[in-house]
Order: sequence, then C-alpha cells, then structure tokens
Amino acid sequence: MHRTVFSMLVDNTSGVLSRLAGMFSRRGYNIDSLTVGVTADDRYSRMTVVVTGDRQIIEQIEKQLRKQEDVIEIKKLEPGRSVCKELILVKIRVDAGQRQEVISVTDIFRAKIVDVSEDSMVMELTGDQSKLDAFLKLLSEYEILELARTGITGLSRGSEDVTYLDSLEY
Repeated sequence: MHRTVFSMLVDNTSGVLSRLAGMFSRRGYNIDSLTVGVTADDRYSRMTVVVTGDRQIIEQIEKQLRKQEDVIEIKKLEPGRSVCKELILVKIRVDAGQRQEVISVTDIFRAKIVDVSEDSMVMELTGDQSKLDAFLKLLSEYEILELARTGITGLSRGSEDVTYLDSLEY
C-alpha cells in the first residue's frame, strides 16, 4: 500500500467535484485528501487528490479518472519531482504564562501567529505532512480547541510538463 498524489486540471463547471467524488464512491475507493481551486484561467480548476492503495488500485483509479470528460489532464506528483504542501490552522488554549513557550515553538517551525486572545492563540503553518504532524505533536501538551487542515495541494517541479491553458481548445 502506498500513497499517490494526483494533480488534475479539470473544467471549472458546476458538478465537476460531485461527479469525480461520485466516481470514487461508486467504485469503493477512499479519498485521503482533496483540494480544489481555480487556476490562472477561470475556465479550469486544479484538483489534487490523494489516495492510498496497492499498484493495481492506483492504476485503476488513474484509468477511471482519465475516462471522465471533465478531466483535461492528470499528473502523478512523485516525491522529489514535485512540491506538495498543506496548510493548518490550530487554536490552542493558553494562559499568559504559556504564551512565550508557544511563541518559541511557533518560531522554530516558522509558523505564524494569526490571532491572540486572553485565553487562546491561533497559529498558521504551511509545509509537508511530516512538518505539520511534528508541530502538532509539540503542541499536544496544550489543549487544542480547534484544528483545520486544508489537505495536500501540489505541482510538479520545472516547466517540462506544463500544460499551457491558452492552448487548450473546447
């Protein structure tokens, strides 16, 4: 079993997310992470889907995705040949005596403090999953009040396999 990250260029039309997620559901495949956002050309969206499975399952998922009419392009984002990041926001309960400790941990990870109140702090951190998990582990001695993770998004490195949006035709 291994994790695979698919980066897909899809039509930016209503129902695309539902149709693609439905394809996974109908075939019994689980989505570990899913992010979607419009590209520089608002006719298209970039969808990043993370799945786990053996080689046969991953190949079947890729074949099924390629059959979808909304999918313009699919890339597997291979480690070392791509950049994959995730964003978390974490709110922890802190009192005045704990703030400096939390600020120190935040600084070590190059996280950003985005909100401070009398009894809580909200931090923002972007990085790979292992960095985010290590950050959360250090914060585990504090009460985590809320946590939001965006899921993985990514792009391949370099310009060799770029699809130029203005060259796509409908």
